Amino acid sequence: MTSLLLLILYSCTSQVKNKEPIENPVTKLPNIIIIYTDDLGYGDIGANGATEINTPNIDFLAQNGIRFTKGYSSSATCTPSRYALLTGIYPWKNKRAKILPGTAPLIIDTSILTLPKWLSGRGYNTGIVGKWHLGLGNGNVNWNSKITPGPNEVGFNYSHIMAATQDRVPTVYIENGYVVNLDKNDPIEISYRENFEGEPTGKDNPELLKMKWHHGHNMSIVNGIPRIGFMKGGESAKWKDEDMADYFLSKAKEFVKNNKQNPFFLYYAMQQPHVPRTPHERFKGKSGLGPRGDVIVEADWCVGEFMKTLEEENLMENTLIIFTSDNGPVLNDGYYDDAVEKIGNHDPKGGLRGGKYSLFEAGTNVPFICYWKGEIKPNVSDELICQIDLFKSIAALVSDKNSIKNDGKDLHDLLLGNNGKGRNSLVIEATSRTAYKKDNFVMIPPYKGQAIAKAVNIELGNSKNYMLFDLAKDPSQQKNIADEKPDFLKELISEFKQVRGEHSNYNKIELK
Repeated sequence: MTSLLLLILYSCTSQVKNKEPIENPVTKLPNIIIIYTDDLGYGDIGANGATEINTPNIDFLAQNGIRFTKGYSSSATCTPSRYALLTGIYPWKNKRAKILPGTAPLIIDTSILTLPKWLSGRGYNTGIVGKWHLGLGNGNVNWNSKITPGPNEVGFNYSHIMAATQDRVPTVYIENGYVVNLDKNDPIEISYRENFEGEPTGKDNPELLKMKWHHGHNMSIVNGIPRIGFMKGGESAKWKDEDMADYFLSKAKEFVKNNKQNPFFLYYAMQQPHVPRTPHERFKGKSGLGPRGDVIVEADWCVGEFMKTLEEENLMENTLIIFTSDNGPVLNDGYYDDAVEKIGNHDPKGGLRGGKYSLFEAGTNVPFICYWKGEIKPNVSDELICQIDLFKSIAALVSDKNSIKNDGKDLHDLLLGNNGKGRNSLVIEATSRTAYKKDNFVMIPPYKGQAIAKAVNIELGNSKNYMLFDLAKDPSQQKNIADEKPDFLKELISEFKQVRGEHSNYNKIELK
């Protein structure tokens, strides 16, 4: 017995001596990157069937990761989708979550939990580079001093952004609340109501334009391009549109290099292919589809260059990359840029119906790819997933304790291994109108208004009657089967009302 005890004691002592030091758990946390494009359609990438445009770097992510055929943004427009992505909350629950002017106040309550705030509390360095469009300040922003609250107040340790969109003023970059390269002797003034005396506009001074406006974009001129809104001053701080892709790429690379020693979260919000489409000289004419195609090729190149940086810094094996888009495609969205004339055989919608602003599938069914070198096996998933689910899914990946309460679902097993089921239902939104998805079906309630938005030539999903589509049999939504399935329609309406709850009357919907 004594010999046995000695043998056991010796064995345990040997194991303790030979055991390697325990690594700090924080070093094991994966880096997380969301690459968020702007108005990129489901059919705009080769991995989803595009044959008229080359996107080899995005396709690489899809071919070596999980590509979702039913990956959805929460909304068919930008601001609501970005709100849902960062908060995990349905945007139709916040009446301010709609397309914002450049002077709009911050619409994310600084007291609520956001994805970057949650990650920051768990040892992550968090950053946003690119488009923001969720409002800044509390109203009446002074662009010549620190602009707050903004991204830094909702969880980002670092931010280098444009305030709204490329076609709206102010046309300046903002780093951690301060306008970059601002000359205090040339202060910025912004108005969305009236022009400043003596300032030229696209409407009154067409001779100054290098890009003509089609609708809406006829106010202040910056870099030869007419914008939405009026701006005066800040000449030294104004961006050059053709350099924007390179500029944001360099800032995304810098963030990675500066934060590689600790786990980081980067929200890389690209501006392509949103209008105005201004490819760098290197990419002009590369697609054969006009500026819209050229900026998609440019965006793909940016993805490739960014990936090279991750490789060079030996970060690929510990970095989860999610690539997706804020909403579906649009061709003519305010400027004459040959997007319609040169589209040729390319179908940005990928066979779907609708587009940006629409409740039909092309409005919210977008490119959705999850890649992690060595961890995720190549696959294609037909499960239903939404960007609103990323918050909870990432939280579950980072920590076993997941008490987050929002509208998302924990689908991290699906994201990482194509395991388990996706959502069985989802509410999608387009310009404050909502519809309900259940398994392979989508129900669109009746809405007043034009069926086709003439300016952009997109079917909006408005109808006097209920519409019901079986997407498994009819992915292009050509046959309304509402009259064929009255009982099932009533079931979906009831579920829809229950999900919307107190917000059922937000859009003045009459659900009979």
